[in-house]
Amino acid sequence: MEDKDRIIVVYDGECPFCVNYVALMNLRNAVGNVMLVDARTEAQAVKAVVSQGYDLNEGMAVVYGGSVYYGEDAVTFISSLTNSRNWAGRLLSKLLSSPERAAVLYPIMKLGRRVTLKVLGKPLLNHGGR
Repeated sequence: MEDKDRIIVVYDGECPFCVNYVALMNLRNAVGNVMLVDARTEAQAVKAVVSQGYDLNEGMAVVYGGSVYYGEDAVTFISSLTNSRNWAGRLLSKLLSSPERAAVLYPIMKLGRRVTLKVLGKPLLNHGGR
């Protein structure tokens, strides 16, 4: 995780909302150097984020420039970068690029993730964290 110019997004690859959000934000076209990492893997990025105390059941993480953006800060960061061409991506970007709106919407998004995983019979991540 030493590449300071790369954006690393660690998210739940089994969560349909997480997967669709990352896809809709179209980050690779917006900024180029992006690594998308499924938090259900043993990838170094996952281990590094978890070792810093972040609970990936409570939020996605974005690593960039030596900083970790977590939860609502992660979606705000991603949304501020996107140049999505589809209407859903533009709407999400507009809604979540505001820290105030993200603070209100992110807990709802987390609840939706938990309910959806339960309905789909998928377990929560087993990483621990803070």
